[in-house]
Amino acid sequence: MTFPRLPLIHVASPIMSKIPDNYLDLTTRKTFADFVTLMPDGSPQVSPLWWDYDGEYVIVNTAVGRLKDKNVRRDNRVALSVIDPDNPYRYLLMRGRVVEITTEGADAVIDRLARKYMGVDVFPYHTDAETRVTYKVALDHVTASG
Repeated sequence: MTFPRLPLIHVASPIMSKIPDNYLDLTTRKTFADFVTLMPDGSPQVSPLWWDYDGEYVIVNTAVGRLKDKNVRRDNRVALSVIDPDNPYRYLLMRGRVVEITTEGADAVIDRLARKYMGVDVFPYHTDAETRVTYKVALDHVTASG
């Protein structure tokens, strides 16, 4: 199978960028994002994770105290890479800043993501020993290709 190479689409704004309309399908499908945070020494730390998009912000959920959580609380700059599972030459590259960190409603967010990714109503791996946290990421730059 061959995939056509299409020109890159760059969307950058001093205010905030959005995912182009013809790539919004990647936000509703079971696509995983590689979520990049910065370690204290400036080196990248990458975690594959579930994600969502509300039309304005990328939504990410994790547990308080994990490495990515510690990194985001220290430096809010992040990046995400999402590849279309049906065409690896079609992808989104996003850079932005975490503009909101909250535990309020975070359990409902992970349950919503579990419905999307696992087809279950409740995230099955939640434990009382961890507190879920949700980040809202404002996109500063989006590159869409394919």
